Amino acid sequence: MIYPRVALIGLGLIASSMYWAMKRAGEAGHVTGYARSQETRDTARRIGLCDQVFDSLQETVRDADLVVLAVPVGAMGAVARDIAPHLKPGCTVTDVGSVKRQVIEDVGPHLPEGVHFVPAHPLAGTEHSGPESGFATLFDNRWCLLVPPEGSDADAVERLGRFWRALGSNIDVMDPDHHDLVLAVTSHCPHLIAYTMVGVADDLRRVTDSEVIKYSAAGFRDFTRIAASDPTMWRDVFLSNKDATLEILGRFTEELFALQRAIRTGDGEQLHAYFTRTRAIRRGILEAGQDTSAPDFGRVKVER
Repeated sequence: MIYPRVALIGLGLIASSMYWAMKRAGEAGHVTGYARSQETRDTARRIGLCDQVFDSLQETVRDADLVVLAVPVGAMGAVARDIAPHLKPGCTVTDVGSVKRQVIEDVGPHLPEGVHFVPAHPLAGTEHSGPESGFATLFDNRWCLLVPPEGSDADAVERLGRFWRALGSNIDVMDPDHHDLVLAVTSHCPHLIAYTMVGVADDLRRVTDSEVIKYSAAGFRDFTRIAASDPTMWRDVFLSNKDATLEILGRFTEELFALQRAIRTGDGEQLHAYFTRTRAIRRGILEAGQDTSAPDFGRVKVER
């Protein structure tokens, strides 16, 4: 067993899926859990999520070989400060956040000597949240990026990689700043654009007597799925990855202006060439096995 004792801090979609995936893989030696909300802790106990759910961070991390921070990015520093005195020497602390440079700066200084900090980011999820939203196959054939700070213990990084592979993930190692830029392109800005488009539609809905909702086409429905994601998590993502997000938004604005000009001037050739080039990205994603052409994006309900 890679980690005999695992502590999950935060019991939402990712942590709950990790638990079910650990059970499936035979990697759940003893798993403890904690959530800030009493309601979430009660739900976790009711559905059998974790071997023990505690009412304090200190009890949750005691004797853990792996501690997973699965809380919003903005809360990770405070959690690290609170658990630091109770961590077992030699244990590994990791996270599942979508931003890495800020997490390293917030968490790293609190951890004592002899505790390994190996940030990670599983590129998997749905628009659902909460302890009941998790399922064992969430990470299958998805990528988990390991983002160790400079000077990290190589054995601790390798061990965490083996753990994520056991949960079904492909593994890659990435520099923190490069991670944040790549994710600004592939995740953060697309979410911001989706939130914006749904906000525009909401303004229009008030004028059109709900026709925007009644007659939603597939493109808008996909935007609403993305825009239904956890608002606290995404608020923290944008505030923590400000520079990369603004850089990519600037590039997006330039592209958008170019398309506006092509439409205004009737430049069908430019539009066709642009759409042909971007269509190839979708084919590449399908060929890489990172999505399915099914209308539900492959996110059918999976039994645990």
